[in-house]
This record gives sequence, structure tokens and C-alpha cells, in this order.
Amino acid sequence: MNTLIQKLESTHVLNKEELITLLRDNSINEELFAAADRVRQKYVGDEVHLRALIEFSNYCKRDCLYCGLRSHNKNVQRYRLTEDQILEMAEGAKSLGYKTLVLQSGEDDYFTLERMTSIISKLKKLDMAITLSMGEKSFEEYEAYKRAGADRYLIRIETTDKKLYEDMDPKMSHENRKECLKHLRALGYEVGTGSLVGLPNQSLHSIAEDLLFFLEIDADMIGIGPFIPNEDTPLSEASPGDFTLSLKVLALTRLLLPYCNLPATTAMETLAPGGRMKALQCGGNVVMPNVTIQEFKELYTLYPGKASLKDDPEHSYTAVSAKLASIGRRVALHQGMSKNYARRNE
Repeated sequence: MNTLIQKLESTHVLNKEELITLLRDNSINEELFAAADRVRQKYVGDEVHLRALIEFSNYCKRDCLYCGLRSHNKNVQRYRLTEDQILEMAEGAKSLGYKTLVLQSGEDDYFTLERMTSIISKLKKLDMAITLSMGEKSFEEYEAYKRAGADRYLIRIETTDKKLYEDMDPKMSHENRKECLKHLRALGYEVGTGSLVGLPNQSLHSIAEDLLFFLEIDADMIGIGPFIPNEDTPLSEASPGDFTLSLKVLALTRLLLPYCNLPATTAMETLAPGGRMKALQCGGNVVMPNVTIQEFKELYTLYPGKASLKDDPEHSYTAVSAKLASIGRRVALHQGMSKNYARRNE
């Protein structure tokens, strides 16, 4: 076994240069993936947590160069779900067996504090864990969401390279992004973050810094997704991220943070059919099937060709469950609190 992989599997620590060595060397990929799968099995087991994803608004005030929801994209048909629609989808997800909801949107100021706390408090009555992914908010807003019943919050750092971040996210502050993560931790959320792999001008040095950042903040959930160019963005001609490199970042994340929750993202499946199951065999333990109403699901165009767009919620739940069984995994029957979070709060 490669000595660096052996060291990482036993100690869960490598320095930046050692991580870069593993990221660069493709001759050790299968050993790396196997080590990550062993660590996953040892620390978080064979259960896979299914999260019901509701994409409730594709309006966004931001103008990120890689995102199809960017404010300057005039080719997007915009929508907002009503409170009743969100509740109906959540009730449907609960009836299928989901234990966690993920509410995701662009940064849409229509959903004021009053509107969001009303939605969260009503969803909480379903006895489901609630994850929010709505971008940068104030400490006071995060605090109000928590009081209303939110359990988890996902805000991806995207990249720890400050210049690359601010090139990709015009008029946004890298420092503020990191400050949001600190606020969420202080408020007692399960904190989720993550990165895009393969952004134009991203280096292996930068990716290694991302991995060390996840470790530094002791993230509870980490979403790793390959960059997929959208034809309606300034990066339409850029090359997509590399699937194998994305898997390596996922595997290294598992080895560095053995107790965290690691989604096998839809972007993995979109870039490479079967990619989601492969990601689950490289350290992943979460899948987030989309339960948004069909007519709106197709309008949430972060990137083109998103996998499973045509699947209805019932079929999606059944299909994912069957695929999990085929690789020796099973659907978790509980809300799936991050073991990382649980250990830190014992």
C-alpha cells in the first residue's frame, strides 16, 4: 500500500504537500478509494442517509460565473414555490420514508425572515430534520432559523483560494463566506460546506487547501461536486471538472474527517452515469434525491443535463434504495445526525 495512504488511513492527518502528492498521482487511485471505503465502513457504517431535496426558488441576487441561476442569466424561467407547495412536497417525502428535508434556493430576498421562519416552524411539526441551503445571511437570520427549528445549514466555500473565489463570485467577500460558517458553528448548527472541483484556473495546491480547510473547521457535512459548465454563463466554453479527481477529493475528505457526512452528489452522476454509486464506494454516505414538483425541478438549472430530472419522488426513492442494496448498502431509518457533530457535542 502506498505509504501516504497508509499514514492517512491510520492517523487521518497529512500535510499540504502530501495531499498534493496523492492528488497528482493517479497510479494509486484504487488504493486510495479502497482505503476511503474502509474508513467509511469503520466510522459511519453501511447506512446511507437519504435527504429529500426541495428546490424552492431559483431566483438569486448573486452573479456567480459558474452558476446557471446567476442574476444576469435572462434565459432562466424563474419560479418561487408557495408555502403550501413546500409543505405538500415535504409531507409527500415523509410518507415515502424520508427523515430529513433539504430546502435549497438561490439567494432570494423575497423569502424574508418572517416567511422562512413560518415555513421552517410548520415543517418541523413533521418530525423531520431540516437542512437549509440558502446562502449568506446575517447572524440574526441564522439564529432565527435555528429557533424556528432548522438543524443543519449548508454553505459551500466553493474554493479556499481567495482570488479564485472573488473572480468566480463578483462582488462577494471570501472573508464573509468564512464568517458565515463561524456564525453557524456558534449557533449550534450541524455545519455543511464543500467545494467545486475543476473550476478554471484552480490548482492542486488550491484543492489541497480546501481539504485542510474542511479539517480546520471540523465540518459536519461536506459536499464535493465537479464543475459542470453551463451554456448560459460566462464559463460556457470552459472544460468540465474531472470525475476521477472529484472522486479523489471525496476519498481524501473521508480519510481526513472519518466521522463526517459525505454526499454522493447529483453532479457526480451527471458527469458520469453511475457516478453517485461510485462516490458511495469512495467514502460517501449520503444521497439527496430531488422531490421538487416536476415542472419546477427542470427550471433549477445550476448546470445542464442534471441527472434524474424525470424521476418522480416515489420512483427515485425506490430506485436509489435498490441501487444501494446492489452495492451492499442500506437506507438509514433515522435522521442521520452527523457523527462528527454528535462527538463534538457529547
